[in-house]
Amino acid sequence: MTIRKSTIEDIDLILRMYDHSRNVMRADGNMTQWVGYPTRKDVEEDIAQGVSYILEECEGEQGRAKACGTFAMVPGVEPTYGYIDHGRWIDEQTPYATLHRIAAIPGAHGIADIAFRYAKEQCDHLRVDTHHDNRPMHHILEKEGFVYCGIIYMPDGAPRDAYEWWRYDSVPADLKEYVEKEILPRHEKYDAAHRPDHIRRVIARAMTEGERFKVKGERYADANQGFHLSPLSSHLIYAAASMHDIGICEGREVHHLASGRIIRADQNLRRWFSEEEIELIAQAAEDHRASATSKPRSLLGCILSEADRDIEPETIVRRTVEYGLSHYPELDREGHWQRTLDHLHEKYAEGGYIKLWMDDSPNAAPLADLRALIRDEARLRPLFDTLFDTLCNNNPPQ
Repeated sequence: MTIRKSTIEDIDLILRMYDHSRNVMRADGNMTQWVGYPTRKDVEEDIAQGVSYILEECEGEQGRAKACGTFAMVPGVEPTYGYIDHGRWIDEQTPYATLHRIAAIPGAHGIADIAFRYAKEQCDHLRVDTHHDNRPMHHILEKEGFVYCGIIYMPDGAPRDAYEWWRYDSVPADLKEYVEKEILPRHEKYDAAHRPDHIRRVIARAMTEGERFKVKGERYADANQGFHLSPLSSHLIYAAASMHDIGICEGREVHHLASGRIIRADQNLRRWFSEEEIELIAQAAEDHRASATSKPRSLLGCILSEADRDIEPETIVRRTVEYGLSHYPELDREGHWQRTLDHLHEKYAEGGYIKLWMDDSPNAAPLADLRALIRDEARLRPLFDTLFDTLCNNNPPQ
């Protein structure tokens, strides 16, 4: 498979690819994406800007190139990404490129995978959005390591699920492979708050937070603890974020301690880390829990704790309701409402046990928003009712 820039001679072919991909969406139940879009004008503008690409494969004895797919890769700021709802972009500083308008001819397979892999070779930071009903694309994005960040809106107000990806060149490829093949799959069977998508978000936030504190490849003194990160700090951050919840298999209440024990016993980690570094990773996992009453023992622990604070108001309320439905099925609606209130006040309200350990924490503003929501039951109750009904409809009693 080869990839080249599109030309004006490709316009009609690209439009036919769009028609075919639109038909595939409709057959898959996605009835509202790509209505009256993309247009010929969109293709012409992509080609004029040099951001449209054609994927070709060789066919026949002569090896004649046959176009089989297309996509646009647009560097620079995407205007519709300026506001994101129900979440946040993890990296607001690094330049990025956006992928749009991926399509294929009938019978072509794996076009999106190839497009994403090509883009990941060209760029260190990517963003993409897709329709909520485009389940095949969601699957591909998760498989390719993209992190779900929230909801953005098209110029016409239509919502789209937004994803982000980074290249972690400072992390050894075999360590990333170990995490992808051995660690993340274990989380597939855990509760919704500890699935692979949560781990990927924590990895991304921890790595970004590490960059913010300029710890990549440096020795960094923690004035409070007198601790120094080694030159392998990016490795440490990645490993700690990847394995911080590995002990959830032994229960939420003790998972931080179980994670530390599992990390210390993992012989594979000795391929990349010294015993001292493994102990540091284990301690960070032990110290990350939101209910911890004392500051983590290291800067690595502080970074991990901040990255694990997945504070987005609606997400927090949804997870609270999900947990209640799963663990207290005997409660009725009012019982779940009271349990939700009790948990939110105990953990997140002013005086709650959650702590932010770093100065200028990126979680400070979302936590303030969540606390305002908790104080305003006139806003909180309708949100609870909507989430409760949705979750009950998606998971009816057996």
